[in-house]
Amino acid sequence: MKTMVFDIGETLVRDDRYWASWADWLSVPRHTLSALVGAVTAQGLDNAEALRLLRPGIDIPAEYAAREAAGRGEHLDETDLYEDVRPGLAALRELGVRVVIAGNQTIRAGELLRDLDLPADFIATSGEWGCAKPSGDFFARVLDASHAEARDTVYIGDHPMNDVFPAHAAGLRTAHLRRGPWGHLWADDAQVRATADWVIDSLMDLTVINDG
Repeated sequence: MKTMVFDIGETLVRDDRYWASWADWLSVPRHTLSALVGAVTAQGLDNAEALRLLRPGIDIPAEYAAREAAGRGEHLDETDLYEDVRPGLAALRELGVRVVIAGNQTIRAGELLRDLDLPADFIATSGEWGCAKPSGDFFARVLDASHAEARDTVYIGDHPMNDVFPAHAAGLRTAHLRRGPWGHLWADDAQVRATADWVIDSLMDLTVINDG
């Protein structure tokens, strides 16, 4: 494989802080929102549906802007990264693999990720690209960033509907990561197993499956 492209949330970055901050903003117990995220996950729905269950009719972009204006917006630092992120990405680059990070996140999240100085060749978010997974437009942008053919590019993520299935449909190789609620829930699903080229437990596993 010449290029490996990584999803962001629950692949590289824990979502704990993200959901806790939304619970605090909406003045509900963190456990309540966490449970609702789990419920919509099990139904295969977008995780934003958890917010709509709490506040029917919520204008999520407007609330996001209000949080930013109040100084309670997005934040990422080293503690939000999974432990295998830096060593895993660095090991791949040492093998000569191009490392790309591209996922469904805001423009601000892209800025915060670049500030972390990760061992990656390119970082972009759906907010910056103006298109989001699972759209074909997003994966066309992924291939542009890959600098390699689809068959030589692996997309790594935890979410079947956003990562494994659409990346496979775009002709990329895929690795499903058993991490976070989506990753654990769907890792043994028959369709995921039949579609993903690999099911992995750690980013370090990628250094073993890489065949150059």
